[in-house]
Amino acid sequence: MPEAFLSLPPLNALRAFEAAARHLNFRIAAQELNVTQGAVAQHIRGLEADLGAKLFERLPRGLALTDEGRAYVPNIRRAFDLISEATLLLRPEPARLTISVTPSFATKWLIPKLPEFVAHNPLVDLRILASESLSSFQADGVDIAVRQGRSPFGPGLMVDLLFPQQIVAICSPSLLPVGAKEIAPTAIQHYVLLHDAHNLWPEFMEKALGLKMATEAKRMRFNQTGLAIEAAIAGQGIALASRFLVAADLAAGRLVQPINAEMRGTQDFYVVVPRKQRHPEPTQAVRQWLLDEAGVEDS
Repeated sequence: MPEAFLSLPPLNALRAFEAAARHLNFRIAAQELNVTQGAVAQHIRGLEADLGAKLFERLPRGLALTDEGRAYVPNIRRAFDLISEATLLLRPEPARLTISVTPSFATKWLIPKLPEFVAHNPLVDLRILASESLSSFQADGVDIAVRQGRSPFGPGLMVDLLFPQQIVAICSPSLLPVGAKEIAPTAIQHYVLLHDAHNLWPEFMEKALGLKMATEAKRMRFNQTGLAIEAAIAGQGIALASRFLVAADLAAGRLVQPINAEMRGTQDFYVVVPRKQRHPEPTQAVRQWLLDEAGVEDS
C-alpha cells in the first residue's frame, strides 16, 4: 500500500469534521450523521491530534473554524464530492417517475401491488400523483398516466387499453337476506344506494336490470368511487364499481355481488404515455408492468 494512504486520517473523523464545519455545531452535525454529539467531538479531537493542528475554536455560543480548519475544509469537501461522483458511476441514482392516477385506482388497485414492483425495479423511484383532475404531462411533470375515458386521446400519446369498464353492484355479505346469495332486482331500491361522482345507478337500473330508478330510493353520495366501495364494505348500502377495482375484495369475501348482472360502460381505463419520454427505459418498464398486472397482451 502506498505510504500516502497509510497516513490518511480515519474517514469517519473526516466526515465529522466536514459536517461540523458546515453547521459550526457538533449537535447538528451529530444529527446529520446519526451519531451522538460526544462521538462527533471525539472524532474532532482525534483528527486534531492526528494532524497536529487545531481545527475549531470552541466558543460559548458555538464553533468557529481556525485558519487551519478554513484551509483544510475545501479540499476535504472536494474529496467527498469525488468519492460521490465515482460511486454514482457504479451505482446510478433511481430514475424518478411520476404516474398520474385517480385516488380510487391508487387505493384499490395500484398501491396493493406496489411492493412487488419496487422489489423488482430498485432503480425506479415511483411518485404517485392521485387526483380526480386531469394532470398535464408537461406542466405537472407526469411520465405515465392511467386515465378513464374514450380513445383516441391525441396524436402525441401512446395509449393501451388496461381495463374495460364493467360495472357491477357490490355490497357487504351482511346485507344479504338470511340464507340468500342474492337480492331480487326489484328489491334493490329498498336498500341504500351508494352513489359516486359518476352517478351510474339510473343507467345501471335501466340497462342491467330493466327497471326505472325510483324517485324515493334511499341514497348516499360520495365524490370518489373508492369511498363508495369502502362504505359498501362497511355494510352501509349497495355501490357500483368497475369489476377490477373490487376483484380482491370479492375474492376475500369482504364484498359480494347481490345481483347477477353487469353493465358495459363507455369510460374504459387506459395506460397513457407521451411518445417523447424523459426517461424512456423506466417509463416503458412501468407501462409493461401495468399491462402485465392487468393481464393485457402487449401489442
